[in-house]
Amino acid sequence: MAKMGRPKKEINQEQFEKLCNIQCTENEIADFFECSVDTINNWCKETYDMTFSDTYKKYASKGKMSLRRMQFKLAEKNASMAIFLGKQYLGQKDVIENNVNSNGIIDDLVGALNNAKKIK
Repeated sequence: MAKMGRPKKEINQEQFEKLCNIQCTENEIADFFECSVDTINNWCKETYDMTFSDTYKKYASKGKMSLRRMQFKLAEKNASMAIFLGKQYLGQKDVIENNVNSNGIIDDLVGALNNAKKIK
C-alpha cells in the first residue's frame, strides 16, 4: 500500500545553517522555507539528531564569531567601535567627574538668613 499524505518538505541544509548564522528566528526560518515551525524542528531531529534549539545554538554561535570579527576589524578604523568594544570586553567606562562646590551654597544660605534677620 502506498504511503499517503503530504510529500516531505525539502529543506536546504546549507541555507538553513546560513540563516542560523545570521540569527534568524525559528519562525523566520520556517517562513523562508514556507513550512511550519514543527516541520523545521522535525527536520532538525532527522538531520542533526538535535532539536531546533540545540541546532540553532551551534550555528548561531558561528554567526556571532563572524560578527565579532567584523567589529574588531572595524575598530581599527573607527574610534567609536574601538570605544564600544573596550567597554564591552575590557571593562572600560566613561568617567564623569561631579565636582560640587558646597561653599557657594552655604554662603548663599548664610546670606539669606542674615537678610531675613535684618528684615525682622
